[in-house]
Amino acid sequence: MEKSFNTKQLALLGLLTGVLLIMAYTPLGYLNIGPLAISFNVIPVALAAVTLGPVGGAAIGAVFGLTSFLQCIGVGGTSAMGVILFDINPLFAFIQRFIPRLLDGFLLGYVFRGIRKAVNTHVACFITGFCSALFNTALFMSALVLLFGNTPYMQELIGGQNIFVFICTFVGINAVCEMIASTVITGAVGYALFKAGFMPGISKQ
Repeated sequence: MEKSFNTKQLALLGLLTGVLLIMAYTPLGYLNIGPLAISFNVIPVALAAVTLGPVGGAAIGAVFGLTSFLQCIGVGGTSAMGVILFDINPLFAFIQRFIPRLLDGFLLGYVFRGIRKAVNTHVACFITGFCSALFNTALFMSALVLLFGNTPYMQELIGGQNIFVFICTFVGINAVCEMIASTVITGAVGYALFKAGFMPGISKQ
């Protein structure tokens, strides 16, 4: 793991995993609206990325992706869309639910590192939080269209629209709410963790 995590970082990794699992299996993590859900689980992923780097972000993203996939089979709640996609193709449903979340966390680690070179840590945490929700939505919807776009279910949802227009209208307010929540909470909590010394190699300002 990124050379190696120290004891404090491993404890944080365990804590963020626990927080994500609590959110995933309680109403804290999802607000279901229609076939999609507003997910606040992108927040622990973003926090892992800013404190533990790409590997830590990918690890928490993988946990998020696994819990999302398990909802396709009724474990820890049920995703209406996930159930349908699982019935169409279980393997594609796993890929569509799991890989985007893992990639989200992995990419965010590099986003934070890159932005941190140009701005202060507080601003970098806010931007990383925003990108967490943005990447999650973009990767999730791209995988959905790529893997299931030609199925009757998706063709009915798309209804002849341009793919880009469909994605924007389909995620709508869900994506906006995720972006606002992830930006504000990641910015605040991430900076607090920075002040507490959970970001080795970054001097306190």
